[in-house]
Amino acid sequence: MPAALLGRKVGMTRLYDEDGKNVPVTIIQAGPCVVSQIKTEETDGYNAIQIAFEDVKGRNSTMPLIGHDGKAGTGPKRVHREFRVSEDELANYEVGQSLNVDAFAESKYVDVIGTSKGKGYAGTMKRHGFKGQLASHGTERKHRSPGSVGGRSAYLGGGRPKKGIRMAGQMGNARVTIRSVDVVKRDKDKNLIVVKGPVPGANGGLVVIREAVRLYKSKGNE
Repeated sequence: MPAALLGRKVGMTRLYDEDGKNVPVTIIQAGPCVVSQIKTEETDGYNAIQIAFEDVKGRNSTMPLIGHDGKAGTGPKRVHREFRVSEDELANYEVGQSLNVDAFAESKYVDVIGTSKGKGYAGTMKRHGFKGQLASHGTERKHRSPGSVGGRSAYLGGGRPKKGIRMAGQMGNARVTIRSVDVVKRDKDKNLIVVKGPVPGANGGLVVIREAVRLYKSKGNE
């Protein structure tokens, strides 16, 4: 079982189960990935593997990366990611090893990590679901205002806004993890894995697939 696989979100479609029920699914191009480096406690201070994904032309890479991937016996890759593993799990990997969807052959559930779609600058009502100001008599052009943001006393912080206060700002374009997603289908020949429901990001976006870290109670009892 690999620490994770890298892939691309292909898009969404639907499948029908044995009862004829419509099931929305997301298709992910998962791998193949190559183990490009192995880090150990003795050499690097921690145990981890680095995997590389997606071929890229040499002119679109850099000489250090081309040499780095060359040591693993593979051509230049576009994406490199590192994942921590235990010392015992290191024995399951070797530099140049290929990882594909077969790794999830026995997995019923996976976690999918991606970058959500960016929606630009948004106010507090759209971004955080604020109710907004009253529309009563005397309220003028303040209906969508967030209200007071720096009302703390000097004793508590000098009147400056509290750290982490919900304000207007960029909406989306953030790392999102969808946990305990059902694996509906796998296609080894085309390196596809089909999961139930939506996955973060736009079509063609990079995603990380890993075995479910912890299951929801309803799925853990199955």
